Amino acid sequence: MGKRKVGALEKVDADLSSLQYKIRRDPASYMNDFQDQYNQYKHQREIFLQAPSSTTHDGIVSIRDLVDFVSHVADCYPEDTAQFPQDLMTLLNMHHEELEPDLREKIVGSLVLLRRKNIVDSSTLLHTLFPILIATPSKSLRTLLFQKILSDLRTSNASTTNHRLNRTIQTVLYNLLTTDRTSPKGIWAVKLARELWKRQIWTDSKAVEIMKEASLADNEKVVVGGVRFFLGGDKEREEMEDDSSDNEAVDMGKLKHQMAINKKNKKKVRMMDHAVATVKKKERKKKHPHPLNFSAFHLLHDPQSFAESLFSKHLQNTRSKLNLEQKLLVLQLVSRLVGLHKLTIISLYSYFLKYLTPRQPSVTSFLASLAQATHNLVPPDVLEPLIQKIANEFVSEAAASEVASAGLNAIREICVRQPLAMNDVLLQDLVMYRKSKDKGVMMASKGLLSLYREVGANMLKKRDQGKEAAMGLRSGQRRDQRFGEEAVGEIEGLELLEEWKEEERQRQRFEKGLPAERGPDEPDEKEDDENAGDWEVDGTDSDDSGGWINVESDKEIDISDSDDGKPAFKKAKFDSATSKADDEKEGTEKEEETAPKKMSSLATTRILTPADLAKLQELRLSASISQHLPASQRKRAAQAAAAALQARHADDPLTAAEIEGLARLSKKTTKADKIALAREGKGDESVHQSTQAKRKERKEAQGKSSTNKEKARKKNFLMTLGKGKAKGKRSLVERGRVLKAHVERGKRGGKRGNKGK
Repeated sequence: MGKRKVGALEKVDADLSSLQYKIRRDPASYMNDFQDQYNQYKHQREIFLQAPSSTTHDGIVSIRDLVDFVSHVADCYPEDTAQFPQDLMTLLNMHHEELEPDLREKIVGSLVLLRRKNIVDSSTLLHTLFPILIATPSKSLRTLLFQKILSDLRTSNASTTNHRLNRTIQTVLYNLLTTDRTSPKGIWAVKLARELWKRQIWTDSKAVEIMKEASLADNEKVVVGGVRFFLGGDKEREEMEDDSSDNEAVDMGKLKHQMAINKKNKKKVRMMDHAVATVKKKERKKKHPHPLNFSAFHLLHDPQSFAESLFSKHLQNTRSKLNLEQKLLVLQLVSRLVGLHKLTIISLYSYFLKYLTPRQPSVTSFLASLAQATHNLVPPDVLEPLIQKIANEFVSEAAASEVASAGLNAIREICVRQPLAMNDVLLQDLVMYRKSKDKGVMMASKGLLSLYREVGANMLKKRDQGKEAAMGLRSGQRRDQRFGEEAVGEIEGLELLEEWKEEERQRQRFEKGLPAERGPDEPDEKEDDENAGDWEVDGTDSDDSGGWINVESDKEIDISDSDDGKPAFKKAKFDSATSKADDEKEGTEKEEETAPKKMSSLATTRILTPADLAKLQELRLSASISQHLPASQRKRAAQAAAAALQARHADDPLTAAEIEGLARLSKKTTKADKIALAREGKGDESVHQSTQAKRKERKEAQGKSSTNKEKARKKNFLMTLGKGKAKGKRSLVERGRVLKAHVERGKRGGKRGNKGK
């Protein structure tokens, strides 16, 4: 067979690759060869600059190979190639539209390679690539440049945060949005800032200010990009963090089992080492302090002016170019700002009036936005016409059941945030819908009723107040809520700890034979929890360490089985020695009921020890279990609804799906819907498999092996013949000995004797 002829370009390519390898090993010996190739690059570059559009294909291939060669060995000859990065930047800036795509991609890749070799700094590279990104009409080049810019910023912030570079790029993006608000180029600033926020590279207020300016732009795409960042940027960041943690999860038990069972080889050892390294890295991450990832809403500098600007520019302005869907996004952002920061924009609530009709498209989104924009500092006079409008339009006998339940649910969400917006007459009318035959309407009305039993029982009729609310009103424990009133904050469950300490003190005094109350002449007692021992928490003393937790019952039962005749101690109740103190307490019970709840002074008068905190956690748990033992099914449902309401975080948005939640109960499901619901969790039924085959697949996916019984069942028949023959030849004595040994082995826990260890 004859020798294949090699073309001239292939020879050059092969020569450049071998020369590059030789230069990397010994730069000084191949200095002249590099100079020849570098001069060739300069010559080809001058020819290209004279006529960029008329360059031949061979010339483009030649300059592309030379650029690749010089960029790979530029760090070996830094003095000779000092002008090379600037030449590439000039060529890319001036002729990026005329360059051939492969050559253009090679120049961009060479600049990134020079950045990795620290020949070009990140700031210079990004200042070169970003203007081309926002100016070029080529989609492929925009995609390439966006990836390279994002990758360089991630690399620069990998080990430590590069504050100087971040500030420089953030200033460039901010100026791009503020200099020309009508330009569509600002969309690249939005995309870049959102991607870096999602990857937790930019987590400061400057990135939020960039998106704030994007939301106030005049271009529709830029506005929608900025608004969507505020509505979903934090959720994207949490989802990405969860995905990264899920990808790092390694099942060490499965790998160890495979290593013990299967034959060892180098690949398995490498997999095991990599898994161990991943687990160690994850453990180190757990020990590091968690970064404070504040929500974008909390990093805004001036939420009041931002919300007012958004509302006046995009919603109130009749010349706004946004369509209804885009306006609804802006409205959701404004309502979340108002509800979260408790802002006051009175004109916002009158804006909702024209959209509160069942015929309005996306009306549940408008209802959810109205509920989000409500808080306890909104004047009730402003909200009362809106609630009346919702009741008139949605809640009536002529309205469909889905419409009525959505309206009642929206009214309840508004009243949760501002209970004073409801009047007595309308509330009593809405509560009557609890007798509706439709399940969704009935449950929505009962939800409104249970809410006002907690926050405004005096607005209900006596028969609707319920037992607890009526008793609270009679005793004075529940009183009318006033406008602007804020609850006093304190440590949750601190009053439980204070009561427990008082009971312990009285118990100790009773054991010593002293009266329950300390006399005026007695010196102050040193409490036990001031000792040094209370700073050590004993894990075995806590009730929640695996045992039962004491739950208070409705009645206290005094059971004493002592033989010495000593009276049994009962919580805060003593025998005749303290009967006088008990009579005095009973006389003051009525006064304590009518008095307002006294705030615990324990946290302000003493330092809580670790033992105190452990006991506080135990008392909280016991109290929560006691609260979850309702006397009736109705009470349990009310408590579940209240718990679901409290579980919602203040930053979580109220969606249209939550408004429509009870309306789904009113909708009658068709046969097709029931079949689809039944087939939801069954997976793909196109391939028929037996239950045993599915179980086997599930076990293999979990990394589990087969049992000994399954292995014995699958064993070759010829391999079992010898054992079967030996069994048949056993005598009666031998058979008894084998059975006796089998019974004893079972008592020991098998051959290994694992029983009882």
